[in-house]
Amino acid sequence: MTPASVSDFREAARRRLPRFLFEYIDGGSYAEVTLRNNVEDLAAIALRQRVLRDVSKLDLSTELFGQQLALPVALAPIGLAGLNARRGECQAVRAANAAGIPFTLSTVSACDIGEVARAARAPFWFQLYMIRDRAFMRDLLAQAASAGCSALVFTVDMPVPGSRYRDYRTGLAGAPGLAGAARRALQAMVRPRWAWDVGVRGRPHALGNVAPVLGGKTGIEDFFAWMRANFDPSISWRDLDFLRAEWKGPLIIKGLLDPEDAREAAELGADGIVVSNHGGRQLDGVLSSARALPPIADAVGDRLAILADGGVRSGLDVVRMLALGAKGVLLGRAWAYALAAGGEAGVTRMLQLIEAEMRVAMALTGTRRIKDINEDILVGRDSR
Repeated sequence: MTPASVSDFREAARRRLPRFLFEYIDGGSYAEVTLRNNVEDLAAIALRQRVLRDVSKLDLSTELFGQQLALPVALAPIGLAGLNARRGECQAVRAANAAGIPFTLSTVSACDIGEVARAARAPFWFQLYMIRDRAFMRDLLAQAASAGCSALVFTVDMPVPGSRYRDYRTGLAGAPGLAGAARRALQAMVRPRWAWDVGVRGRPHALGNVAPVLGGKTGIEDFFAWMRANFDPSISWRDLDFLRAEWKGPLIIKGLLDPEDAREAAELGADGIVVSNHGGRQLDGVLSSARALPPIADAVGDRLAILADGGVRSGLDVVRMLALGAKGVLLGRAWAYALAAGGEAGVTRMLQLIEAEMRVAMALTGTRRIKDINEDILVGRDSR
């Protein structure tokens, strides 16, 4: 069956991936309240249908950070996305390039910067965490600049990792040594297509950008142990000075939910921010992105570019986020599911669906251009 929606891709990914990988991309932290609210709050926003508006010609293009985009979307950074399909980040960047949108490579990707740069046909974005080892950060930034990355997405909402119960239940976390490895191996055995294509041919031991600092270790437990040990809880706003000294391109701060933090980012010279709760994977019980976005847009919308993610499962959701004040939308789980389900072709298909759904939403709300999408297409300001 050809997937007709992101939910179709999700189901296909569930059937193809080992349980520990599917639950890793699908799950959130604690009781997953924020994860659910991201989807439900966005879906509950009512659009204002208009008629007889001459929508025969629609323009979905936009410009972000000096780059002309075919759609106001980008593929968000997702850790270990390359394990969802063979050398998956390389497949995803090709799909994004073909669609005329940015791809964002995670610090903790399966494919490193150089490999993705060789696969790419256009500049991509690079995502960075604040890491204790500043020399390692400098090296990553230098690699990103050398590879022609056109923007840096600096994620600030992970000074410590959230507790994700699903990862404990599958053995991805909390089951060290042979016990955890055996549980994951058994889950992989019941997914033989994935086990051969990704688990064997996909070189899962090549752990991307962090491989040089793992000292020859290649296990996924070593990878997560390094992550836990190297995230820096001492991060503060003054660390932006370090980034500005090392990175000369556009700087996007990802993981803001509060207007005061957004004002701080604007004061310190960020070029953009991403309103995000890390897909409901960090602090459970915080605001959904859809609820956090409007006050932030009111506070700083004229000072920097506002992007948003969280709960976006359709082109209608993209239009809703734009109406709430975003200038662009990051797609996260949507492309991870599509990659797992069908590789590059799956991501291409997903983006085609997003575009088609956006065209319908724009036509039926009477908007011809992306810049025309604003709160006027919502049923009352309070509905935001």
